[in-house]
Amino acid sequence: MRPAAGEVLHFSEDPAIEVFHPRLAKPEHPTAYVWAVGYDRAPDYWFPRQCPRAMAWVGPSTTPEDRDRIIGAGSGTRVHAVEYGWLDTMRSVELYAYRLSADAFTQHDAAMVSTAVVRPLSPAERVGDLFALHDDAGIQLRVLPRLHDFWAEATASTLEWSAIRLRNALP
Repeated sequence: MRPAAGEVLHFSEDPAIEVFHPRLAKPEHPTAYVWAVGYDRAPDYWFPRQCPRAMAWVGPSTTPEDRDRIIGAGSGTRVHAVEYGWLDTMRSVELYAYRLSADAFTQHDAAMVSTAVVRPLSPAERVGDLFALHDDAGIQLRVLPRLHDFWAEATASTLEWSAIRLRNALP
């Protein structure tokens, strides 16, 4: 599930959103946004909303040693990691994607944001099997007892990396 040309996606467990209103993500961020992602970052959201995940991928500065050590030799260019405790939720969650016009959004770090009210281009689409999405995209999906060791290794490497909802990970 990725956006087509001219689109960005918003992922949600709510299939009935008719309009997106800008909201504050955190009290310390003064601007309210509607958040979405483009093609490259859509896989970061192929998870239940509250699921902690850590991701690492090969970038222009990645050394072959770091790639082989963290992702694995011949194992592709990207790995996502979750904890065992989230497997049942990953299997059962009903995740939806909303297609939004990219014209309403600007780049903000890895995300796309809009300060305007945004209406979806079409009704929400059920994302489907999250494991199959990863497999079809060639993204290695690791299941670990806890994320923090993987996260520490990824962030100390030359790989590019991102994490979402780490506050929900086991200590």
